[in-house]
Amino acid sequence: MGDRPTSHDVARAAGVSQSTVSFVFTGRAGISDATREKVLRAASELGYRPNLAARAMRTRRTGRLAIVVPIASVIPLTLIPGAAAAAEEAGYVVEVVSLPQDPAAREERVAEVRDSGQYEGVLAFSPLPSSEPSPDGPVVLAAGEFDEEMHAAGEFTDAQPVAQLIERLVGLGHRRFLHLAGPDSFPSARARRAAYLTAVEQLGATSLGVVDGDWSGEDGEAAVAALPDDARPLAVIAANDVIATGAIRAALRRGWSLPDDMSITGWDDHPQSAFLSPSLTSVRQDRERLGAYSMRRLIAAVRGTEAPPRPADLLTIQWRESTAAPGDV
Repeated sequence: MGDRPTSHDVARAAGVSQSTVSFVFTGRAGISDATREKVLRAASELGYRPNLAARAMRTRRTGRLAIVVPIASVIPLTLIPGAAAAAEEAGYVVEVVSLPQDPAAREERVAEVRDSGQYEGVLAFSPLPSSEPSPDGPVVLAAGEFDEEMHAAGEFTDAQPVAQLIERLVGLGHRRFLHLAGPDSFPSARARRAAYLTAVEQLGATSLGVVDGDWSGEDGEAAVAALPDDARPLAVIAANDVIATGAIRAALRRGWSLPDDMSITGWDDHPQSAFLSPSLTSVRQDRERLGAYSMRRLIAAVRGTEAPPRPADLLTIQWRESTAAPGDV
């Protein structure tokens, strides 16, 4: 086996100085994207791995970032691929550290990660303990995409697409609407409910009501099954795709035609939603880009550079067969 490649070897292969290689792997600002890419490519081809322990002793930089997340919560995990890709693109090694569900144990685990000396920055998508980190410790960023109960918050509470859905449906000729809501304990559900009520009022439409639920298909099915026959034609704004599938089942069991008798929209754009019959109009959340944006905010804070702009169009409507002009009843 040959000698382990060094930073001198990487510099020679990339056609740059050794200090430039060091700056890339310590996250120094002022290195162009093209130069950083050239150095990282050369390092990858040579199999070079920086000596993190030695570097940390000299510079207090380790080239490592941590993402702390309660693994038992599914949605935060969908943010991790984008965050990890953004970290690797910037020349960092990223590690995911699981947090226990118990608040006291979680606080202890976060303190352990923060004070370990292994990381330059720590990213969390949920609130962190209120204790202040040491000035010599890593940069800690709580992105705020979830609240203490791990309910979606932050960017996930943007309910503007609800208004866009209703505006489009009113333009198609719909005048009667029903909202199948999520639990009121969720900030995202409250935001969608408020956006629905505001849009219906502003557009002069009629609301047949807001039906509370728990994100389940059973609640969507029960709500539509309870509607009077003369509710048709109507448009249903469901708070997620699962509720919408239950509502579709109830409508079809009643002999209603979709979308003639009932147009319906969902939220989350689950993979199966495009293959329902009719295919479901839904709101897609680009969680990978949101994860990358949060990680770039952390990296900017670590490097002392300007924070990146918020990406546009994190939420987009996927228009499909379940929304159309109302038919004659």
